Amino acid sequence: MNLKALLTKPAATGAYTEVIAKYTGKPVKINGRMDDDSWAVAPAYSLVLPLKSFSSIPAGMQKNIGDTIHEQGSVKLLWDENYLYVGAELEDSDVVNEGTEDQTHLYKTGDLIEVFLKPAGENYYWEIYGAPNNKKSWFFFPSRGRILFPACAGYLPPDFNVAATIDGTLNNWRKRDNGWTIELAIPIKELTAYGAKFDNSFNWTVLIARYNYSACLQRPELSAYPQLSAVNFHIYEEYAKLRLVK
Repeated sequence: MNLKALLTKPAATGAYTEVIAKYTGKPVKINGRMDDDSWAVAPAYSLVLPLKSFSSIPAGMQKNIGDTIHEQGSVKLLWDENYLYVGAELEDSDVVNEGTEDQTHLYKTGDLIEVFLKPAGENYYWEIYGAPNNKKSWFFFPSRGRILFPACAGYLPPDFNVAATIDGTLNNWRKRDNGWTIELAIPIKELTAYGAKFDNSFNWTVLIARYNYSACLQRPELSAYPQLSAVNFHIYEEYAKLRLVK
C-alpha cells in the first residue's frame, strides 16, 4: 500500500474546508479494492490527528506515543444519482475487528471507518460505519442532544453496501499487517428521507473518521478529515462542506 501521493493536506481547524465528491457515470463496483477507474479522478484527503490529541495524553505516556500520526490513511468520495461512495486506503500494522454483527457499536470491537453526514440548517445527522471484516452500521441521530438511544440504530438500509480487503491478516496480533482498503456505497434516498435534497444547495457537511487499534501502537489512534480541534467526532461545526462536482 502506497500512500505517498496523498493529494490534499488538511486545512487548519476553523478554516473554510471542503471535500469534493466527483461524479461517476457508472455505478461503482463495491469490492473493497478501489479499482474502478472513477476513483483515479477523485481527490484524496489525508486523515490527521485532532489538534488536542497529544496534549490530552498523560505526561508519562507522551514520550512513548509522540505527537504525529503513526499510520497514514487517505479517503476519496464519488457520487451518482443513487449513491455517495466513500473509499479509504489505510496503513495498518494490526488489522482487527472482533465484531460479529452488523448494526452494532463497531468502534468498540476494532478498526473502523466512520462517515458523518449532516445537512446545514438541520439538527439531524448520520453516523455510518464500515469495518475491515465487512461489518457495517447505520446510525441516525435526530440531534446531537439525542444520540445513542436504541432507536438511533433501529434501521439498517438493505442497499447500504460495504466491502473491505486486507493486506495481511485479520485479528491476529502476532503477525504484522500492511493495511486495508474499504468502500462504502451510501444510498442517497436515505439521506433525503427527511426533506433535505442531496445537492449543493443544502450545504451538506461531512467528516470521515478512523479508529485504529493495533498491538504495534501504544494506544488506539483516532484520526479524521477535516482536522478537528479536539478528540470528538461529533463536533459537526467543524465538518467540511461537501461539494458535488460533475
